[in-house]
Amino acid sequence: MEFCDDCGSMLKTEGDKWVCGSCGFEKLRDEAAEAAMVTTEGQEEGEIIDISDAEDKGLPTTTAACPECDNDRAYWYMQQIRAADESETRFFVCTECEHKWREDDH
Repeated sequence: MEFCDDCGSMLKTEGDKWVCGSCGFEKLRDEAAEAAMVTTEGQEEGEIIDISDAEDKGLPTTTAACPECDNDRAYWYMQQIRAADESETRFFVCTECEHKWREDDH
């Protein structure tokens, strides 16, 4: 991918030149530089790994009583769901049954 030296827009190829559709800037293409560029066509798709059964959700855990199964550990995270001048809401997910509940600051 190349960008315009004058305006910064993305350049498009037209024959042996790179051309800016915004300001009309042109420059000659360099075959050696283009051969070194990584394209999406040249990338291989990696193996898809299913981690849905993984125990670690990448979230911190804390002591919290699950209202469904009485387990005492839960993952937690904070999320802004109200106006910006309101405090965030803390969400919990049980480490055993994956029940989700929230705790609002009052």
